Amino acid sequence: MKAILDVYYEKESSHASCVVFKDWQDITPFDFARLTLPAALDYHPGRFYERELPYLIAVLNEFIYRFNTIIIDGYVYLKRDVGKGLGTHLFESLPYPVSIIGVAKNPLKIADSFIAITRGASKRPLFISAIGCPVEDAANYILSMHGRYRIPTLLKVADKLARGLYR
Repeated sequence: MKAILDVYYEKESSHASCVVFKDWQDITPFDFARLTLPAALDYHPGRFYERELPYLIAVLNEFIYRFNTIIIDGYVYLKRDVGKGLGTHLFESLPYPVSIIGVAKNPLKIADSFIAITRGASKRPLFISAIGCPVEDAANYILSMHGRYRIPTLLKVADKLARGLYR
């Protein structure tokens, strides 16, 4: 089983989503969940994990599955002098072996060890990073996912679910 995680922030609360799927080319989720939780901590550059990690762990705990791959909206690695990325913190927090794939939509000067890919006719890249599997494999997995556009279909579903727009 694979999972895609996302978090949407509002002033009074935050919403974490998890979209579960089996195969890289799946069009619809096998399962999904959305949690509404208290408002997030303030964002601090280079310490995004402090804000997002608790929500990712909480929504993962809604499932009995042990995922073999988890996709996050963000980076796995930051430059050594900055610290660990969200993906590394998630990887180290889970009690089972897993591959974490970071899919970031925007470049980040403090990010490290990623590959830029383009999907469909888009000229804007996605920035792929990974821990638990080679980054080249992670990039190929994201390239193979369903969807004709820049963002794979199930990543869009996770975003809509976090925003409360998916049923």
